Amino acid sequence: MSREQRVVVIDGHPDPAPDRFVHALAEAYEQGAKQSKHPVMRIRAADVTFPIIRNKEEYERGDPPDSVRPCLDALEWATHLVILYPLWLGSVPALLKGLLEQLIRPGFAFSTATLGHWPVKYLRGRSARIVVTMGMPTIAYRLRFGACGSRSLQSAVLATSGFRPVRTTIIGNAERLPKTKREAWIARMRDLGREAR
Repeated sequence: MSREQRVVVIDGHPDPAPDRFVHALAEAYEQGAKQSKHPVMRIRAADVTFPIIRNKEEYERGDPPDSVRPCLDALEWATHLVILYPLWLGSVPALLKGLLEQLIRPGFAFSTATLGHWPVKYLRGRSARIVVTMGMPTIAYRLRFGACGSRSLQSAVLATSGFRPVRTTIIGNAERLPKTKREAWIARMRDLGREAR
């Protein structure tokens, strides 16, 4: 068994409907982590209300709204972060993007004040996993589009803040998966949760 990790699972599907595949995957990861006694917190983006950041001043110097402060506390507490979302227009859904802009802020996640344009990474010592579901085949996303959405989240958001390693799981043809394959993916998420990786 891996050493204890403090796990935060961000369920990034903007639709709160309980039948969404991403919700089932997030729940399975959480269950697996709890089975191995890893402390876990789950954030559902669909349940968090916050304003959209509209300018540089709000992003760099604005105070996060009270509604996202529990999410910031969770991120600071975590040693392992899992972000799950459906691919929309080649990237993360707008609601998840907005939440990440509230969380991955200068002064909290990183700073460019000391080292010019090279960020000081405040969230070092944490690992992460990205889990993406999509309608297209996985190979098409990787070869045709270069996995651009998940790679951007990995390098421009998580790595810039200090997360390392950042692993990625891509689930293609998600809307057409037969029940047996859906169940296999849910079992895989439970296994990953047990390992907290």
